[in-house]
Amino acid sequence: MNQPFHSLYSHGFFRLAVCTPCVELGSPAVNVRRTIELAQRAAQRGAAFTLFPELGISAYSIDDLALQDALLDAVESAIGELIESSRALPAILVAGAPVRSEGRLFNCALVIHRGALLGVVPKTYLPNYREFYEKRQFSSATQAVRNTITVAGHEVCFGNDLLFQPTGCADFVLHVEICEDLWVPAPPSTYAALAGATVLANLSASNVTVGKAEYRKLLCTSQSAKCIAAYAYSGAGFGESTTDLAWDGHALICENGELLAQSRRFQYEDSLITADIDLDRLRQERMRTTSFGDCAQLHLERIRALRRITFEFDRPAGSMPLERTIGRYPFVPTDRSTLDERCNEVYSIQVQGLVQRMQASRIDKLVIGVSGGLDSTQALIVAAKSMDALHLPRTNILAFTMPGFATSQKTHGNALRLMKALGVSAGEIDIRTSATQMLADIGHPYARGEPVYDVTFENVQAGERSSHLFRLANLHGALLVGTSDLSELALGYMTYGVGDQMSHYAVNASVPKTLIQHLIRWVIRTRQFDTSVGATFEEILGTRMSPELIPPQSDDAQPQSAETTIGPYELQDFNLYYLSRLGYRPSKVAFLADHAWSHRERGVWPEAIPNDERYEYDLGTITKWLQVFIRRFFESSQFKRSALPNGPKVGSGGSLSPRGDWRAPSDVHADVWLDELRRGIP
Repeated sequence: MNQPFHSLYSHGFFRLAVCTPCVELGSPAVNVRRTIELAQRAAQRGAAFTLFPELGISAYSIDDLALQDALLDAVESAIGELIESSRALPAILVAGAPVRSEGRLFNCALVIHRGALLGVVPKTYLPNYREFYEKRQFSSATQAVRNTITVAGHEVCFGNDLLFQPTGCADFVLHVEICEDLWVPAPPSTYAALAGATVLANLSASNVTVGKAEYRKLLCTSQSAKCIAAYAYSGAGFGESTTDLAWDGHALICENGELLAQSRRFQYEDSLITADIDLDRLRQERMRTTSFGDCAQLHLERIRALRRITFEFDRPAGSMPLERTIGRYPFVPTDRSTLDERCNEVYSIQVQGLVQRMQASRIDKLVIGVSGGLDSTQALIVAAKSMDALHLPRTNILAFTMPGFATSQKTHGNALRLMKALGVSAGEIDIRTSATQMLADIGHPYARGEPVYDVTFENVQAGERSSHLFRLANLHGALLVGTSDLSELALGYMTYGVGDQMSHYAVNASVPKTLIQHLIRWVIRTRQFDTSVGATFEEILGTRMSPELIPPQSDDAQPQSAETTIGPYELQDFNLYYLSRLGYRPSKVAFLADHAWSHRERGVWPEAIPNDERYEYDLGTITKWLQVFIRRFFESSQFKRSALPNGPKVGSGGSLSPRGDWRAPSDVHADVWLDELRRGIP
């Protein structure tokens, strides 16, 4: 079935629901009714998978009552009712119940869909310590003799070795385990993940004690991270016996180490949480993490023995907006404390990289070009911190501002003030004379007085600056520090060779444009330097981003803007992250960008972004600039990245070095990505 563009199910997402009904002890008829009601509520919210707690049909805390035939008969009848009711529900249901087989009683999870019992999974590890006495009533999955079971008239597969895969959704593979199974050193879900399971479900009846909720959260998030999977956890809640214990009804949904949703604990009514998991991301991460497959190789015999149950499945139809939070700035945390930690770590990485290179080269001087813009400011901060770390004077930084044909008084003044405030050795070289000579030498129309401002005109200036800086580094026995950032590298927005693409060490090569302003704001806020430099930093932050290579054509004309050529950096950094780091289809990137950027009131903004700079973009604008990104990134600029100078990798999604995260041919065409985008956008 074709899904509309504005449905999460069209883009590799899958909505999970985790439910915690209030149970009534030993009353399967009541409990199954509440289970069905919650399943209906989950369906109304677009969930395609719904999970319930351990032994939820009977209640968990009934002790020896679980051995009573009258109760077990009622449980089986309730299971039959649940299976029949599922015919009208689109979601895969997983519910818990005690089940008789082979003269034993098993603590089981029942996987149900559209009127069919797909399989029954018994609990493997039965706790029998402290407050737990499960071995008194139940047998472990390892004690089962048969691999099939009949429940409520349905004969199905039985065992802890089952994987469930719906048709038409190749990336959704379900494995189920029960409570204590997660607490052991090698949970069954680990082997299931190695066999391809992407969604790991846990039916639990973990009682609550002080501090236990944090431990549960740690277990679930870490298991999802180690297994590169989604992990859904449903804990028993109100209604369970408080004879000796209490129950908080903790529900969790995690994905690859990230907590997507959790319930409010200690509720006195039925509760339901949902989250949209990203199956594409899990698949992409597993493909990239080759050690994941290596681990599977070590356990081939066990994982090959797992049985896979396939079944017909239709994803919920119609438009289904994404509930998941998609940050506008994938490189910038919105939380202040997390952002502070990120900024401190970024500077530490950049400084360590430069310090090591200086020591290894036995060089104690640096040369840097300072334009008065964001990138050179960031690089100069790193250079100053590196000198401080080496206990060398900042005067060993030979900083030069190099005005050209379009340099504004504002950026020129900012550059001079910045160099003075940081105490570096400041110099100025006006490149207009040498640039004019080169333009004349090559016969450019500008040298004849014609107002021709083409790419050659721009690159002559960029080349003159770099040529001077390299020769200055030679003259003074120094390293030339590069200033170009990750965003410019992705878009190829720099001059190749003898230009700003090249340096001796590129400290900003892994730092995106959208993060740099926050790094500088952090420097101001945490007073990394004397307060006198703060005003200059603020001036630089308030200056419009421009290469300043083409002079304004009139007194009231706007200066040259980088973003009118290559698009808003905030959109292009978004595109960069999801295309290069995660390998998503362009149509999915557009879907995510539309969700993140279409309404300025949606979601949380980094607090440093002023209200008048909190922009929104419609799908047409998003698509336009995504096409520009695709063409420039895949087709026209890889040759510049293939010859990158050295520089430290900073973020997990932030390196385009051919020696690191991104290796690609320089002569590829972008048609396959552009075609996919055209087909996928309405």
